[in-house]
Amino acid sequence: MQLGFVSAIVPELSFEEVLSLAKDLSYDCVEMMCWPKGKATRRYAGVTHVDVQVLTSEEARELQELATQHGVSISALGYYPNPLSPDADEAAIASAQIRYMINAATLLGLDTVNTFIGRDWSRSIEDNWPQVLNVWKPLVTYAEERGIRIGIENCPMYFTNDEWPSGKNIAHTPEIWHRLFADLESEAIGLNYDPSHMIWQHMDELKPIRAFSDRLFHIHAKDVRLDQDRLDEVGIMATPNSFHTPKLPGLGDVNWRKFFSVLTDVGYDGPVCVEVEDRAYEGSLESRKAALQQSVNYLRQFIPQQG
Repeated sequence: MQLGFVSAIVPELSFEEVLSLAKDLSYDCVEMMCWPKGKATRRYAGVTHVDVQVLTSEEARELQELATQHGVSISALGYYPNPLSPDADEAAIASAQIRYMINAATLLGLDTVNTFIGRDWSRSIEDNWPQVLNVWKPLVTYAEERGIRIGIENCPMYFTNDEWPSGKNIAHTPEIWHRLFADLESEAIGLNYDPSHMIWQHMDELKPIRAFSDRLFHIHAKDVRLDQDRLDEVGIMATPNSFHTPKLPGLGDVNWRKFFSVLTDVGYDGPVCVEVEDRAYEGSLESRKAALQQSVNYLRQFIPQQG
C-alpha cells in the first residue's frame, strides 16, 4: 500500500508545492484535485491542482517529471461534483469535466480517477435510476476505452439542509453498488472507499472490503466521531452534521487496526489517502500541515514506508 493525502486541504499551494509538502511529511503519493477553475460552492470544492481542461502532453510530462523528482506519485485525479443534478447546466459541466479528467489521466500515465455518481436529492432511487444509466454508461465506456478506472466515493453528500432529504450522491450503500456495477456492466467502475461514511450511517465499515475486494480502486482515510448524546436528542432523521464530526484518522470511531487487517487479508495494495476534514485543524495552513503530519505519524504503523 501507498500512503497519501487528498490535495483539497491545501488549495493555496501549487502542484509542485503539494509534492514538496508530501515529500517533507514522508507521504508516498497525493490525490490531485481537478475542479474547473472558478468559485467553490462548498467546503473542499473548487480546488485545482491539475487544470485538466487545458493540460497538454508536454505539460503532463513536466508534471510527471516533478513527481519523479520529489519521489511522490499521483495516486489518482479527483473531482467530486453532482453529475445528476436537476440543474441541467450543472450536470453537463460535471460530466464534461469528468471526461477532461479521464483524458488528463491518460496523458499523465495514471489508471484511476475519483468522483461521485451524483443524485437528484428530491427524487427516490428508482426515479433517479434512468438518469444514472443515461449519464454513466457513456462515461464508463469512455473511461474503459482509454484504460482508466473510475473510483466512486461512497459519501452520501447529505449533511446540511440544502442536501435534504436524500443527499447528492446516490452510490453510498452496498445494495446500490451491487446494482450499479451490474447495470453498468464494466470493470472500469469501482470504489474510492471511505470507511467514515459507513460509521455515521450506522453500518459495518469492514464488510464492504470483503464484499467488494475486486472493486477497491482507491481508499480515503478519514475518521468520524459519533456523538451519542446528540443522536439520542435529535434522532437519525436529523441532518447528520448535528450528531457526527469528521476527524483525523485515529481520533474517531473507525477501528483502523481491524480496517487494515481486513485490507491486507483481501490483498489490497493500492493508495490510501488521508482526507482532512477536521475543523479543529482548519484555522491556518500550518494547522492543516500539522493535521497531515499527525495523520502520517498515526497511519505509518499500518503502512510502513517503503525503500
